[in-house]
Amino acid sequence: MIKPDTWIREKAMKDGMIEPFVESQRGEDVISYGVSSYGFDARVSDEFKIFTNVNNAIVDPKNFDEQSFVEFKGKECIIPPNSFALARTVEYFRIPRDVLVVCVGKSTYARCGIVVNVTPLEPEWEGHVTLEFSNTTPLPAKIYAGEGACQFLFYGGDGECETSYADRKGKYQGQTGVTLPRILTKTA
Repeated sequence: MIKPDTWIREKAMKDGMIEPFVESQRGEDVISYGVSSYGFDARVSDEFKIFTNVNNAIVDPKNFDEQSFVEFKGKECIIPPNSFALARTVEYFRIPRDVLVVCVGKSTYARCGIVVNVTPLEPEWEGHVTLEFSNTTPLPAKIYAGEGACQFLFYGGDGECETSYADRKGKYQGQTGVTLPRILTKTA
């Protein structure tokens, strides 16, 4: 069942589920963020990795070339046409063991051809969420740091899972900053 604003507010304020937490929707002169009726609109930080193909690299999730990105820090990020940028949330999340979180993009960006993608936040995962902004248009697109980027929806399970993300020591546990793809390697 999806969790309401009262539950989100309680978990954030008492258990530190979202830090920093904005307990009501803010939206004047900005892309809205904060708690909504059944979700939390997170903000994008001012740290970006903008995709570039100046080195004619191949995008390989098993062997990702960090030179495929240009690092940028600022209040506004320009994403080239038909390209993408990685960023992170301002907020740090700590997901309860009996909850799965799904992220959807903000309609303000979607109506401009900008798609926000995030995989689900699994039970007991924690960290800053790495966001992917895809510019599907043939024009440069602008992302605003410190403003709403996406909405997280919290779904309660019928009970606690047997094995959480923390239990299996997931490769993105506790991530901070913009995190590039990782592959677990065998240990000898």
